Amino acid sequence: MKPKLWQVLVVVLLAFDALASSRGESHYPGTSWERWRAPEPWGWSREKLAVARDYATMLHTAAVMVIVGGQVLDEWGETATRFNVHSIRKSFLNALYGIHVSAGHINLSATLGELGIDDNEPSLTFEEKQATVGDLLKARSGVYHTALYETAAVRARRPPRGSHAPGTFWYYNNWDFNVLGTIFERQTKTNLFAEFKARIAEPLGMEDFRLEDCTYVTGVDSVYPAYPFRMTARDMARFGLLFLRAGVWRGQQLIPRDWVQASLTAYSEAGAAGGYGYLWWVATNGQHLPAVTLPAGSYSARGNRGHYILVIPQLDVVIVHRVNTDMPTREVTHAQFGELVRLILEARTPETTGGP
Repeated sequence: MKPKLWQVLVVVLLAFDALASSRGESHYPGTSWERWRAPEPWGWSREKLAVARDYATMLHTAAVMVIVGGQVLDEWGETATRFNVHSIRKSFLNALYGIHVSAGHINLSATLGELGIDDNEPSLTFEEKQATVGDLLKARSGVYHTALYETAAVRARRPPRGSHAPGTFWYYNNWDFNVLGTIFERQTKTNLFAEFKARIAEPLGMEDFRLEDCTYVTGVDSVYPAYPFRMTARDMARFGLLFLRAGVWRGQQLIPRDWVQASLTAYSEAGAAGGYGYLWWVATNGQHLPAVTLPAGSYSARGNRGHYILVIPQLDVVIVHRVNTDMPTREVTHAQFGELVRLILEARTPETTGGP
């Protein structure tokens, strides 16, 4: 039986797309994300992806997007709902730092003392004020002052004041991260949310970003506010793709390439997560998430109770995972997300080389 004309055309289109992929031509979303015509020609199994979906229904997963080759391989749930990103805000700030460090507006070697950084009583000691901006980006400041917007678990692990000199010890420290927000605004004379909109959200064509979804959190524990964002999964996927493409978006270098590389270098051991760079978690020796071994070079932004932007450059993959953490009991653990990632990657055959 001869194939019908439409069947021939489909084969030709798929072959053309595969050729473009093999040439390294990068896809980017337009006003909305493009979807793959079919996963099977590039070695992804629709049936095995369904297994991952089924597993997610047993979790408190609110939304998932799987981006391969710059297009949507699969997605489900509330991908257009603006949930709190929690600590993923820190990786957003990283992107802004890269732009302004390159422009000479921020000096990573500047100390807290030189920048006039202090806090309420008990105020910073002379030694604490020797911490640099670079130390804060690595979460190695040695300043263990109380901080806003940190979880009880992180607060309980906070070392005693003065127990470690600046630059010598890694501790995931909201004080460092919050102070970075203030330093950024003082040194650049901008508002970080407005700057994110102008420098990142608008160039990437984020569909849902609004300044009213960004707030400062203040309190008595510290003079340095936190800066949470609310964002949709489909906009977070654009941010992940920007880093996957080494800061390039449609031919424009939005974030300096050397900054992306420096940010994704592991400067500290970070337990089961592998390592920690500049406000990004970095896989080391395949270690990053329970239940799955990831290729070298993988990294993620993480938010409390199950928010992730996971980037796997060797596979040209971005995975975004969301939880409705406005509901106090909703959470997806690292182990559960790791198992979901394992199931997603099991849908890919070893010879797969990319997307459409």
